[in-house]
Amino acid sequence: MKPGAERIFVALDFPAREPALDLARRLAPLGCGFKVGLELLSAEGPGIIEELADQGLRVFVDAKLHDIPNTVHGAARALAARGAWMITIHVPGGPEMAAAALAGARAGTPPGREPPRVVGVTVLTSLSAAQLAQGAGVERDPAAEVVRRALAARRWGLDGVVCAPQEARDLRRLLGPDMLLVTPGIRPAGSAPDDQRRVATAGEAVCWGADYLVVGRPVREAAHPVAALAALAEEVERAGAR
Repeated sequence: MKPGAERIFVALDFPAREPALDLARRLAPLGCGFKVGLELLSAEGPGIIEELADQGLRVFVDAKLHDIPNTVHGAARALAARGAWMITIHVPGGPEMAAAALAGARAGTPPGREPPRVVGVTVLTSLSAAQLAQGAGVERDPAAEVVRRALAARRWGLDGVVCAPQEARDLRRLLGPDMLLVTPGIRPAGSAPDDQRRVATAGEAVCWGADYLVVGRPVREAAHPVAALAALAEEVERAGAR
């Protein structure tokens, strides 16, 4: 186990099962969790969640559920039954959909296990203000829209929200200590942001109030993924001790 790694979820964004499981086997001894997103979920189906969970690994299923409440209830129930540790929904789906996700997650949880945490995606970290306005018709600054959606998620009883690292500081103050803040867009200092718009280092995200960090390419595409994850875990540990 590597101190700090328990707050990191490594994104298994692969088009097939074998490389995803291979990376998980290599990184699991450090104590991180693993994110299964739409690419791997679509390629391999929900069985990949069960394969990882049966090894005692925490699986963050980034399904971003967004549909009518009955459909979301069924999807959340199925993901919980497979062993998901955390599930995402889109906050714009509304309060009825959020309630359905929570109920479905509870209904699908096997006896003796805790229901998966259900967290709401506020505004995708790939969106700029112009894209948010053009694509979704939202004229607010992204940070203001994140706050609006996060406060709604708290009212609806969600376990937390997904936000950009920079937004965690204000959200922690507004939401208090109990709401989980999950931050993608984590990049080592000086690295390229790729297709993310709102990024930060692991240390910055933790100092700003993030509970969990989602890291993909900086670990997955590193020449030495174990060393890359260990370095990030050390940064998280140092930041958490300040």
